[in-house]
Amino acid sequence: MDLLLQQRLLDHLEQIVGDRNPYFASARHFFVQQYIQQEFARWGVVEAHIFEYQGRQHTNWMLNLPGQDPQRPPMLVGAHYDSVLGSPGADDNATGVAVLLELARAFAHQPGLSPVRLVAFDLEESGLVGSRRYAEELHQNGDALGLMISLEMLGYCCQQSHSQRYPPGLKYLYPNQGNYIAQIGPWQSIPTMARLWWSFRFAGLRSKWLPVVNQGRRLPDTRRSDHVPFWDLGYPAILLTDTADLRNPHYHQPTDTIETLDLTFLTRVCEGLIDGLRRL
Repeated sequence: MDLLLQQRLLDHLEQIVGDRNPYFASARHFFVQQYIQQEFARWGVVEAHIFEYQGRQHTNWMLNLPGQDPQRPPMLVGAHYDSVLGSPGADDNATGVAVLLELARAFAHQPGLSPVRLVAFDLEESGLVGSRRYAEELHQNGDALGLMISLEMLGYCCQQSHSQRYPPGLKYLYPNQGNYIAQIGPWQSIPTMARLWWSFRFAGLRSKWLPVVNQGRRLPDTRRSDHVPFWDLGYPAILLTDTADLRNPHYHQPTDTIETLDLTFLTRVCEGLIDGLRRL
């Protein structure tokens, strides 16, 4: 495991973690936006996708990095930077943003086959607003995506038996220990999830995938993050997650702090994702 990567992820978390509610913790929300811009700007030109919601302007922050084959459609990796009121949001979703920032470093230094577009979304906690506005504009412009991956809570791991819960019917198919990273995507994405599974395995991490049909509507728990607007508009999208409140008891609580995270687990998620995306 890359200990320098682990330290960088911790450094990011220490900057990001804190109540980032855009309405009632606006100073911290603004600070984290500045931090994302600063880190993205180390590796390329930062773009702002500005949208209006309830009479106020909000921003998704983007960084485009080239791939070895510029003819390929880009892979979009997104993570939301807002949090619910009263929660420092370490796992939800500072972990996703920290990994997003390290993807910028990795793909600026060593491009993969496809171009990569990194997007930090706002207002996920207000109903997937930022990602929905972005996906709708992408669709209206007729822009193609090779893949969208939503990074949603990546740092909570528990080795205890029965620490993992599931929607009805799934507990017989998956482990009862919350010690793996989950991939959730349409059944057409099974080959992609299998390739990512190998990369996570090489990084020393267990991974499980759940294929869904009909944009996951029969399993509402699969429709709770920024991949959903892309699913609904026909884009290939995968949710990468530690399964949120199905595992993490600190979900949306004041106790969602850095101290509750497993940094080894988070680092291996990041390592596996970097390796996997380079091969797609």
